[in-house]
Amino acid sequence: MVIVDEKCMLSVPPPPYAAAASVAPPPFPGTWRRAACLAALPPHLLLKIVYMTFPQTPGIDESRIERQRKTLYWLSLQLRLVNRSFYIACMHVLRSTYLSAYQSLIRLPYTSDPFPLSSSTSTSSPLETIQRETQVLDLFIALKVREDVMMDDSELHLEREESFKDLFDLMQPRSRLEDLVRHYGLREGVIHTNPPSVSAPSSATPVSDNGAWSSSSISDGMKLSKPVALPFSALSISFSPRKVGLVLTSTARKRTLVEVTRTRDEKLEIAAKKLAKQLKVWLREG
Repeated sequence: MVIVDEKCMLSVPPPPYAAAASVAPPPFPGTWRRAACLAALPPHLLLKIVYMTFPQTPGIDESRIERQRKTLYWLSLQLRLVNRSFYIACMHVLRSTYLSAYQSLIRLPYTSDPFPLSSSTSTSSPLETIQRETQVLDLFIALKVREDVMMDDSELHLEREESFKDLFDLMQPRSRLEDLVRHYGLREGVIHTNPPSVSAPSSATPVSDNGAWSSSSISDGMKLSKPVALPFSALSISFSPRKVGLVLTSTARKRTLVEVTRTRDEKLEIAAKKLAKQLKVWLREG
């Protein structure tokens, strides 16, 4: 006969409580970790989730295309404003969706390239791009998503052609010309794309081989000449069918540096080359 002692059947008692500062609270011991959130997902997973928000079946009184257009409208007005991660994912979807419609409205003989391979984002913010035409594409998307939803909601709504007139008669060719001037200006060494925080002094010495600003000493009282390269962030284009000009903005003051004439059917690339060469002459004569 075996006598079983119930006291021996009891489990080992838990250890005494330690100081609160030495042990992390349950359920996970160790260092404190920030709570996971949807925006912390890797970009490719977040982009996949955004794509999965598009309906694939028709609704009760809406077709599948109409429901997807409303989703695009929701991405543009609400979801992309949540934070930086959602903005990047939503703009990827919106730009890839409306890029073909945008390019189909480009007036000949103008050209378009809102996403060149050689362009890079500015250092001030990863959301900003140095490409000026990208901003025009974003304006087109903001207008287009609204027009599409209004046309689906009411048969009486007609898409107004004048809504896009300013975009493609003025803003698109002007921004495209600014990008081309930046391209040819960098090649000529008369324009630089340094961020505004990087100051570049004026110089009385010739331009260096890489087209950067040259430095000179002012201890001898030498009068500084014009800079050998102008910042692209301070340059803009005055655009008209017969004439284009390069405008420099500094301390709330605008000054037209050079102007060239053009024909109505002249390509923007030709006008950009003229402006870059005239700017080089203006800097030398100064």
